[in-house]
Amino acid sequence: MSLELFSQYLFAGISYGIIYAIVAIGFNIIYNTTGVINFAQGEFLMLGGMIAITCNQFMPLPAAIILAVLLTMLIGAAIEMIFIRWLDNPSVLRVIIITIGISILIREVALHIWGENVRALPYFYGNEITSVNILGANVSPQIFFVIGLCSIIVIILSLFFHYTSTGMEMRACASNRRAATLCGINAKNMVTLSFMLSAGIGALAGAVMSPITYTQYDIGTGLAIKGFTVAIFGGLGNSFAAVVAGLLLGIIEAFSISVVPLAYQDAISIAILLLILFIRPHGILGSKDTASLKEF
Repeated sequence: MSLELFSQYLFAGISYGIIYAIVAIGFNIIYNTTGVINFAQGEFLMLGGMIAITCNQFMPLPAAIILAVLLTMLIGAAIEMIFIRWLDNPSVLRVIIITIGISILIREVALHIWGENVRALPYFYGNEITSVNILGANVSPQIFFVIGLCSIIVIILSLFFHYTSTGMEMRACASNRRAATLCGINAKNMVTLSFMLSAGIGALAGAVMSPITYTQYDIGTGLAIKGFTVAIFGGLGNSFAAVVAGLLLGIIEAFSISVVPLAYQDAISIAILLLILFIRPHGILGSKDTASLKEF
């Protein structure tokens, strides 16, 4: 394999790995507050991209992205208040099934609104033929926006969950919701906030990655599967581990193209997920406390 081809595979893997990591971070935000997995997370990316594309027809790109993020955050809050908040001490399995149903509902609504057409935002810098040559690989400048976004998200979330009162309250709710409530924490509001943060981060990622991967009504399901694989791979609740696992998965997928057909790329992710669940269910950087969901 030539250096140019190696570099091309490497940067392609990094690009998709960062996207998977951002989806996994969305999973982790809700898990850190509720102890459950939101399988509608991929739909937040789709909504962010689609809403930004629609808004960009009437306003500048930065304003369209900001509005898309805000609207998706409101959708995330509405989902929690309509479908989750009224549940009285629900089991993890029940909430997971509800989020899967929400994912299907959002996807069908998106199909009705935007149709089956593939859409994309314009590149933030240059166009589709603009590239930077690194070690022989032609890299789109848009990739640096994606990498920068992920880096900023990880740093801010780490500071938020460990050094702010609201972040620590959200973590307390995940550890023991009843005890957190007895300490005066409004657990329901913390759960709503986690859905809003998760939706906002997903929407921002969906807008930033749209010029590279394009956006369609049904991209959420595939991203959710990859994001869940990365979240488990790295260790549930750990955003830094999600980045490491996302990069590993993305690079493995990219280089696998030289060995197996592209159609088998999703099978590789599922195989990695099953292998991790059998060998190290708490992930490569996770603790054994995350091997099972908290409410079980």
